[in-house]
Amino acid sequence: MKITELKKALKEKTKDELINDIADLYKKNEFVKNYYVSKCGSDNSESVLEKYAKIIENEFFPEYGDGRGRLAVAKSAISEFNKISSNKDHMAALLVFYVEVGVKYTDCYGDINEQFYLSMESVYRRALSHIYKYNLEGKYQKRCKSIVDDTIDMGWGFHDALGEIYYEYADG
Repeated sequence: MKITELKKALKEKTKDELINDIADLYKKNEFVKNYYVSKCGSDNSESVLEKYAKIIENEFFPEYGDGRGRLAVAKSAISEFNKISSNKDHMAALLVFYVEVGVKYTDCYGDINEQFYLSMESVYRRALSHIYKYNLEGKYQKRCKSIVDDTIDMGWGFHDALGEIYYEYADG
């Protein structure tokens, strides 16, 4: 079904039918629930951010056992959150959190691999780009600088790369 066909079918429904359909989707589909909590729930939008931050944290530091550090799982949480929420501050928080957790993971488990660091650098650049685009630097500058400072003894040129990215935005 194409979007035009869907729109036509939806126009034929009554307001109550549409509300019931959405409520049914809300109950049955976690993504839809998170979407509406993020869009309509003023107090609950923070809980959606916390949920996705927890997914990232659990990938690196689960409650029990060692973290698996699967970048695809953590980045998927960012991608899904981006589809759900239009809150620019929350997106900045999640991007910065991803890198903070990655730095903590490296500090805890030692050098990882080049792909890991490239992913962290990529998300760090994305975070800073987002932060400066939406004028959030006052809120996140200290955390972003701490990320650079916390990597000073890490390998693979990680510290240097993050420093270059940071100063590209901070001085730009």
